[in-house]
Amino acid sequence: MKTHYGIYGGQYVAETLMAPLKELEAAYAEARRDRGFAEEFEGILRDYVGRESPITEAKRLSAHLGGARILLKREDLNHTGAHKVNNTVGQALLARRMGKRRLIAETGAGMHGVATATVAALFGMPCEIYMGAIDVERQAPNVQRMQMLGATVHAVSEGSATLKDAMNEALRDWVSNCDDTFYVIGTVAGPAPYPEIVRDFQSVIGREARRQCLERYGRLPDEAIACVGGGSNAIGLFAGFIDDPEVRLVGVEAGGRGLATGEHAASINVGRIGVLHGAKTMLLQTDDGNILDTYSVSAGLDYPGVGPEHCHLHDIGRAEYTVITDDEAVAAFDALCRFEGIIPALESSHALAEAMKRAPSLGGDGLILVNLSGRGDKDMENIMRYKASGPHGGNAGI
Repeated sequence: MKTHYGIYGGQYVAETLMAPLKELEAAYAEARRDRGFAEEFEGILRDYVGRESPITEAKRLSAHLGGARILLKREDLNHTGAHKVNNTVGQALLARRMGKRRLIAETGAGMHGVATATVAALFGMPCEIYMGAIDVERQAPNVQRMQMLGATVHAVSEGSATLKDAMNEALRDWVSNCDDTFYVIGTVAGPAPYPEIVRDFQSVIGREARRQCLERYGRLPDEAIACVGGGSNAIGLFAGFIDDPEVRLVGVEAGGRGLATGEHAASINVGRIGVLHGAKTMLLQTDDGNILDTYSVSAGLDYPGVGPEHCHLHDIGRAEYTVITDDEAVAAFDALCRFEGIIPALESSHALAEAMKRAPSLGGDGLILVNLSGRGDKDMENIMRYKASGPHGGNAGI
């Protein structure tokens, strides 16, 4: 099992969690050697989730921008509406294999919570979801979906009342109940082996996309772009192209109201090395090591850290990490709605905004692949409130 990515990763946890982490490592090492486990995972993705997800060429948007063609990997078409379900199916199968009877999870935008509640219902397991109180308010439709699926949703009011604090509470629950509880982490963060487990289950995105590009266009894309909060959808996409140096990998962090304002969630771009939620990573923190509050219009990107593999890819120059502001993301959201009839998640809109910036500078034969990691039904009230609040600090630039 992989515990570190360069200097990042590891297991910086209390002694009480070392035993369950070792148990998880052993169970996953055994499961990944079991063809029956893989076949069941692939079968549920096919027959229940609806994979494989297609690639859609955004023809009208591309023509409007000029330059490269923009291709969308349609994770929004998965059952539950996002990439998150790929991972929750895998982890729920692993939980059942380990004899765990209860699932818990943290969630920001709510899509991981919905996906965890969904597989809990599918497998007949009780489920509890921790969600920051601010996110409960701005992602109310997903809270209702989780409750309809039978999950108990805990609103976390401590700290900044967003994803970081929800993950803190989920970890506390796991420490107290690890004998019968499986913690379904939603991103490529946390202590080893979680970053590797989540990467493996999400790598289906990149494997499919690579083959689809070769089949349809006879070549690989010039750039593969995905939004990065914790970074699971991006790592899933990057996994298909990591060994293809001709494909530029681009992760897009949440610039919020702009880096100069301090109201953002751009951990790689302006963070420093530290430890959060059991792993060494790049963090937004004070000189004294206190974690800073983050901000993004997008609840799923509102996190002060990032997965350790992303930090390593940045350090070795294999991936580039850029920043998109709220205004730019909302403008991209509007553009995809109007030009293509697709309502993207605000998280995915950050990746789309970066692609829209880059497309005009590439020739007409250029291909930019964007991971459309989720759909935007959950964001409608948030978008309306954002637009109604008047001028903002970011520069739309689109």
